[in-house]
Amino acid sequence: MLSYQHAYHAGNFADVHKHLIMFIVLRSLLRKESPITYIDTHAGRGFYSLSEPESQKLKEYEKGVLPLWRERAALIGNERSDEGLLGEWLGELSRAQSANARQLTHYPGSPWWLAQALRHEDKLHLFELHPGEQRYLEAQPLPPNVRRHPEDGLSGLRRMLPVATPRLCVLIDPSYERKQDYTEVAETLAFLSRKARHAVVMVWYPLLPTGKHRLLLDEVKQAGLRKLWCSELRLHTPGQEHGMYGSGLLLLNPPWGLDRQIENTMQRVVACLGGEAHHKGYWWVKE
Repeated sequence: MLSYQHAYHAGNFADVHKHLIMFIVLRSLLRKESPITYIDTHAGRGFYSLSEPESQKLKEYEKGVLPLWRERAALIGNERSDEGLLGEWLGELSRAQSANARQLTHYPGSPWWLAQALRHEDKLHLFELHPGEQRYLEAQPLPPNVRRHPEDGLSGLRRMLPVATPRLCVLIDPSYERKQDYTEVAETLAFLSRKARHAVVMVWYPLLPTGKHRLLLDEVKQAGLRKLWCSELRLHTPGQEHGMYGSGLLLLNPPWGLDRQIENTMQRVVACLGGEAHHKGYWWVKE
């Protein structure tokens, strides 16, 4: 199914959750010098103007990145190590805005965030199957060690394993428009753990009133994987309404101490979002 376009949801609370954790993961990985291969299985356009009709239709960024952006003056430069991570992320986000713009004009997708972490010896592979999204992605100015692949990301990931670099970091975040996406993601994660045992993998999933994400988590647990940590950001209590009430991220092989850093950082995010927002981090499976 190729109907999903992330431009309608760019900068929402799930993007904040996913990209902030990605930023913390990348920051941790870059402490070592050995080369890394990054793989993004569902890259999307890579960069979004919040003034475009798609973003303006739902304006989901108003309950996502915008409240944090308004607090950036107090957060950027914060010297407290864990709270400072949110300030560092907002500092990077400032670099993505229009020249001299004080307002939030753009929101960068995962390809942009990953590209910021690239060193000369690293590689980044971006997969995107949607033809329209591919055209936008091809137009993005990315470093020469980035390759774009117009194909299905899960099958492309399987094809690429094992990678040539000593380390591997993967982001898996399909739209979950099909129920079988949950099963396919779980199967791919199990395959990946066998082919690249020490890979650091981030799997995003939506929290919906139907509770379909439990299928993914249960299948992953049954696959016998170890060192799995869950982070869930809930915007409000689930009810009868349609759409996401929360965002989940499953981390395979998180670097040491990352759970505490994410917990502390997400508590600051929750304070900015206000309302019923809350975060829960827990080990789904631990060695």
